[in-house]
Amino acid sequence: MSEQTQSRRIMQGIYSRNTRSVVSRGMRVIARNNWMIVLTGFFEPVFYLLSMGVGLGALIGSVQFMGVDVAYAAYIAPALMAVSAMNGAVYDSTMNVFFKMHYAKLYQGMLSTSLGPFDIALGEIILALFRGLLYATGFMLVTTLMGLNLAWTALLAIPAALIVAFGFAAFGMAITSYMKTFQHLDFVFFLMMPMFLLSATFFPIEVYPEQIQWVIMALPLWHGVDMIRMLTTGIIDFSIIWHVLYFAVMIVVGMFFATHRLKSLFLR
Repeated sequence: MSEQTQSRRIMQGIYSRNTRSVVSRGMRVIARNNWMIVLTGFFEPVFYLLSMGVGLGALIGSVQFMGVDVAYAAYIAPALMAVSAMNGAVYDSTMNVFFKMHYAKLYQGMLSTSLGPFDIALGEIILALFRGLLYATGFMLVTTLMGLNLAWTALLAIPAALIVAFGFAAFGMAITSYMKTFQHLDFVFFLMMPMFLLSATFFPIEVYPEQIQWVIMALPLWHGVDMIRMLTTGIIDFSIIWHVLYFAVMIVVGMFFATHRLKSLFLR
């Protein structure tokens, strides 16, 4: 038996290669009902940038990033892009997925067709990436007009933001698949707030004691913030590879558990 045949048998019932159907349905729902929700999510990081970066930045001046002085607004702008990617991905892969799973009973209907759990998991994550792409592109346009992107490598910040969104979406969907009530979602948002505030978003990580720095560097948002900040400032070192690998692990682990859980729940 060839390896290709074995691979097809393993994926049989899990992946039907029809993810586009899940994405197509989600796009129609966004266009018809949810476009305003998606649009308003773009403005939150812009307001933070104007209030903190421009307002507070006038008082602070500049901060150091990897030994180089960077204007405060240019320092927090990439962090806010990473936060925006995280928020969009998490909201799509937690609240939306939980409602579809437990109340709309959407996945049960999908799995009664030829679709498999991997089709659904990948489709939902692609929808989260679409939202992340809109936010990242719009925010990049704003920061470019404000002169806050300091190197040509800032163009790579958009795909980097998509990597961040992919990691959070995959992991968020996996966690959501184990939740039983809406109250469990509170734990997700309880963790997001300290990540937002502490992941070198508004000030350098060096201000913390060394033990706290290690805790922060274990959090996914810090990796996203540091990676995008390197790209927008042009101050890049080899640690960017570790950031990419961190999200690669998140994506693989999240996709595996999300697919396995959907199969366990709905394919008896």
